[in-house]
Amino acid sequence: MVSQGAAGRGARTVRAEVALKTVAADSRSPERTRRVLEQALVFAGASFAAVYTPDDDRERLLRLVESAGVPRTVYGLRESYPRDGHSPAAEAYRARRPVWLGPEDLADGADARRMASRDVHLAALPVSDGTGGCLLAVSESPDGFGPEERDCLELVAGAVACPARAAVEQGEELRGTAFALAMDTGRVEVGDAILDLFGLTREEFDGRVETLLGLTVPEDLPSLMSVVEADHMTIGERELEFRVLQPTGPPRWLRLRGRLLPGGEGRPARLVGTVADASSLRSGITDVARVQRLAATLATAGTVRDVSQAVVAALRVPLRADRIALAELENERLVVTVLDPPEAEAWPELWQTEWRTEWPDAPVRAMPTLAAALREGRAQIWPAGTALEPALAEVGPGGLAVLPLPAGGRMAGACLIGWDTPHDFGPDERTLLTASAGLVGQALTRAHAFDAEHELVGMLQRQLLPRRLPQLPGAVAVARYLPATAGLEVGGDWYDVIPLPDNQVALVIGDVQGHSTAAATLMGQMRTALRAYAAEGHPPDVVVSHANRLLLELETDLFATCAYVQVDMEAGTAWCVRAGHPPPVLRYPDGSTDIAETEGGPPLGVLTQAEFPMTPLRLQPGTVVALTTDGLVETAQCDIDTGLRRLAHALAVSDPSHLGLVADALLANAPRSDDVALLLMRYDGMAVRPLREGWTVWRVPEAARHARRFTRRTLLAWGVRPDVMDPALLVVSELVTNALVHTDGRVRLDLTLINHRLRIAVTDSSPRTPVKPTSLGWEATGGRGILLVEAMAESWGTVPVSGGKQVWCELQLDG
Repeated sequence: MVSQGAAGRGARTVRAEVALKTVAADSRSPERTRRVLEQALVFAGASFAAVYTPDDDRERLLRLVESAGVPRTVYGLRESYPRDGHSPAAEAYRARRPVWLGPEDLADGADARRMASRDVHLAALPVSDGTGGCLLAVSESPDGFGPEERDCLELVAGAVACPARAAVEQGEELRGTAFALAMDTGRVEVGDAILDLFGLTREEFDGRVETLLGLTVPEDLPSLMSVVEADHMTIGERELEFRVLQPTGPPRWLRLRGRLLPGGEGRPARLVGTVADASSLRSGITDVARVQRLAATLATAGTVRDVSQAVVAALRVPLRADRIALAELENERLVVTVLDPPEAEAWPELWQTEWRTEWPDAPVRAMPTLAAALREGRAQIWPAGTALEPALAEVGPGGLAVLPLPAGGRMAGACLIGWDTPHDFGPDERTLLTASAGLVGQALTRAHAFDAEHELVGMLQRQLLPRRLPQLPGAVAVARYLPATAGLEVGGDWYDVIPLPDNQVALVIGDVQGHSTAAATLMGQMRTALRAYAAEGHPPDVVVSHANRLLLELETDLFATCAYVQVDMEAGTAWCVRAGHPPPVLRYPDGSTDIAETEGGPPLGVLTQAEFPMTPLRLQPGTVVALTTDGLVETAQCDIDTGLRRLAHALAVSDPSHLGLVADALLANAPRSDDVALLLMRYDGMAVRPLREGWTVWRVPEAARHARRFTRRTLLAWGVRPDVMDPALLVVSELVTNALVHTDGRVRLDLTLINHRLRIAVTDSSPRTPVKPTSLGWEATGGRGILLVEAMAESWGTVPVSGGKQVWCELQLDG
């Protein structure tokens, strides 16, 4: 009987009230809370609903205890929230009133970057069962939660009864089909009926979950491991079908239903549930569960490959099909994205001959029956013996199902499922195929767009980073960039390796705040600026200071962090400067590691009068220098100090002789919530060190003669024969004279000899580059010096240095 107030409410609210009363009446059912939450999906249009309850006073958290709908990670929701924080759950808990948020509100939240879908609405309502819990609900509807949906959510919040923690801790006596698995030790308690299903006696069972897993069909192990491993299981109920081997006959189908109970201080997380015989239950309910699991999987499938793998897992094995193909429709051709099995011999000859690459496009025009099914836009099923064109008949001689994949008013592609032996298509199976087609079509379109945009973002990022690293004297360097999988915004992480004169090398890594085109543009500007300042010959602290001043002058709201390490390859020494960036990690030849204790300045673009102190580093031959951005060493669950220690440990156990493999291994388990840049350099030491001498030229009338005498004395000390010195003396005389005549201030002469190749460099305080005359008359009294240098030297040039320029040339000495 409906109450008097029902007349003023919508019909949906009335139905929700009746349904909730029916569900809540079964107060002893362990599934009561989940079933109440499911009513939010039905009557309020929510795609996800969950209940959080307060933990003990020591941790002061709101913990997730039950959920329904798609996985919470799709919306960036966490497993727990601080009670005194600013999350919607905490605000509803403290104020004891509902909180309604739209996409604009969520975009400014702390979890916005964790969300795979941004256009959602979120509701947080306090529950009224006395525990102080909170109901969270998410809607993907463009209109969000309207007045009637809000009334339904209020009813759900009033009907939720949060599971009592004491009862969860103590547990209940296991029934015959029940189990309880400790996630930390792998010890499992099972009822007698489960042992019977696995063909074990109580005396034969050792209490280890591995013993039960060893009796399952190997193909079903990956899906089982995704449930029994804590890293893959989340709060909420899961359902899974798998097979166990029998002494004789085919494997037996079993159905596992379980839910993860969170742990706490002194108690481990536990997976509890039931295992039942599903051999006689493989029709209606099972097909609905398959569609639900497929929908949940496709909701988190970010790429076309992810969608394809989800379809194969959801349809081929459960339907015992012999082959399945998924293809996108583009210009009357089916662009194949997955074939299972992947061997070409398993598919019709026409498909093989028409494919242009390993698995390219199948022509629709050669299969008119398929083309007609795509035009009609509905699933077509042909039993064994149906007269079809060979290209289709050989896909499924025992039965063929063609599922057009609709999306956005068009056909996104097709899914072909074939059997070799006669297959009986029941009504439930037809429903399963039709329902799956709609889900896959939408997911395929989203994933295709995601792949295209992600590739565009990746291409833009790669264009802003160095295409290849230079070869270094006495060292090897490798770099890796790993874009984030969450979101499509281009990041601001960068790295660079800058060769400098005199066998100096600058290693640079940095990160511009945010993920946007502005961040990427600023990253390109900062990389170019640092390279330019380094090439001018400034010391590391001046290079970073100039970059800081430039960023402030750009008048942007963004800031950047940076680590700059300048290495002297000859001496094995380095200077490190940090601007708000993680320090370098060093791996020494004996395998020990060290997180360099370096002083640091503020991020670039924050303070005008910032100081960036330099810290010396000593590099032995065989030392590996690792520079990375915070995306590798810092996550929401791991602080930066812990992340650096993990990086140091991973370097310690690596083999530095294969630096590329080391970089790949370090990124193998990297979190993908943020971009990651990694730069590694192994310092080997120079096999042949150059000989160097320098001299400050005096501004006296006989300066050129003094420079020639210094050069002759130096070359003799280096073992150069006197008869091959004349070209070098002539070049020194011309360069020094040119600097003294045309510039003011200090002039310096530097000589470098390696492998009989002499480099002569004259540095002065004038930025003007010497100009080679185009023509000289016989009466001219000057201008021939640079022509003589060009004629005598193998190569010559000028480079800017701090406060002036350097004119250099190289000569090959034959003795």
